[in-house]
Amino acid sequence: QVQLVESGGGSVQAGGSLRLSCTISGFTYRSVCMAWVRQAQGKEREAVAALDPSGGTGYVDSVKGRFTISKDNADNTLALQMNSLKPEDTAVYYCAAGGAYMCHSGSWRRGEFGYWGQGTQVTVSS
Repeated sequence: QVQLVESGGGSVQAGGSLRLSCTISGFTYRSVCMAWVRQAQGKEREAVAALDPSGGTGYVDSVKGRFTISKDNADNTLALQMNSLKPEDTAVYYCAAGGAYMCHSGSWRRGEFGYWGQGTQVTVSS
């Protein structure tokens, strides 16, 4: 059974940092495209970062240089390090997974993944 469980959300002031984690079970991220997708209240969901099976990464322009997606081989965990947070980063953040082709083709940016975590709230105050 595939399960994605996020943790690490919270509230922080602008300019601060948070680290999100996603514990993965039921598959290994060595065979799938993994991503972090966020959805702010009243807005469409937005895929912000992706990690392909070989370790390559991709980011949406609004988070480049501030967010880093990574994996921990030892415990099958996906992470998102978020620095220099802005109020517009406020959203529910989801860990998501899909076929490896999504990373290779760039279609991860549409956020149409097959597996999702329950989400974790990130709130950035000005």
